[in-house]
Amino acid sequence: MCGRYASTRNAMDIAATFGIRDDAVGEDVEADYNVAPTKPVYAVVERAPREDKAAAPVRQLRVAKWGLVPSWAKDPSIGSRLINARVETVDSKPAFKKAFATRRCLLPADGYYEWYGEKGHKQPFFIHPKDGGLLAMAGLYEFWKAPHDEWLFTVTVLTTTAEDAVGHIHDRMPMLVEPDRWATWLAPSADAGRDLRELLVPAAPGLLDARPVSTLVNNVANNGPELLEPVEPEGDLLS
Repeated sequence: MCGRYASTRNAMDIAATFGIRDDAVGEDVEADYNVAPTKPVYAVVERAPREDKAAAPVRQLRVAKWGLVPSWAKDPSIGSRLINARVETVDSKPAFKKAFATRRCLLPADGYYEWYGEKGHKQPFFIHPKDGGLLAMAGLYEFWKAPHDEWLFTVTVLTTTAEDAVGHIHDRMPMLVEPDRWATWLAPSADAGRDLRELLVPAAPGLLDARPVSTLVNNVANNGPELLEPVEPEGDLLS
């Protein structure tokens, strides 16, 4: 699964990476070294501009809440249980099926955290691109109408089988989308569904690196660059 990640770039930096025009960038989110479920996160989407719903889709950077709330949900609290969607069943599960067809997004991240070891002695690792670039995690988004006509914009992270370099830490990882496939993944047309299955593959070998980091990350109240600093793990955990 993916239950924590880091997102420290500002909106304009992310927009430049994903080819988003300045006028399609929404509000800013503070650098977050310990993104946890229900927190605000950046999401790259392709939708018609809010002021002209009949216009062609435009790539946008918006802020969402992590934890998908399906449009049919009676209560938004369901979102805390829908932070991940497995790629193996995403097109058949009621909570994700509709969003998978037409509401796909990319969730930018510096990297994500995973834990290894026995209960009570788990060592956190920060898994990130070797080249220091951004991860484009595949996601889905939904809109949920709250009382008083307010709208809640929520997302989930798709997970897949972990590639060998990080699979010994955890057998699941976020599904990553390569830049040459961003347009296909983001296209809101249901016709794009014919091409989606070929995108649902693990990350290319050699893309990611993992380093042990402080157990400070275990507490969501801790949030700062020190969480990304490498530490010496206790014992040879991965032997």
